[in-house]
Amino acid sequence: MSWVYLFLAGLIEVVGVVGLKKVSEKSSWLSYVILIGGFIISLSLLRMSLEQISLSVAYAVWTGIGTVGATVIGILFYRESKSPFRIACIFGIIVTIIGLRLVG
Repeated sequence: MSWVYLFLAGLIEVVGVVGLKKVSEKSSWLSYVILIGGFIISLSLLRMSLEQISLSVAYAVWTGIGTVGATVIGILFYRESKSPFRIACIFGIIVTIIGLRLVG
């Protein structure tokens, strides 16, 4: 169950990052709710995952999921670069996350 918590924590971290982007564009109470709520839930799930997963693996996987998720959201919704090198780097992060899951 710890890996489920960790995966959800990474996905919800992306919600917090989207909230951060929304706050930077236009400060509203809803943007702050998304930002703060996303990070509170994400960090709570990360804490729960740490009961069975080592800190180094959990943190690397959590930030990796957040990085890939934020990059994909940026490409899809914020017109960020889709360069082949950027896409290759995303796949590199995904391969690393899978590798950490296999050894962790």
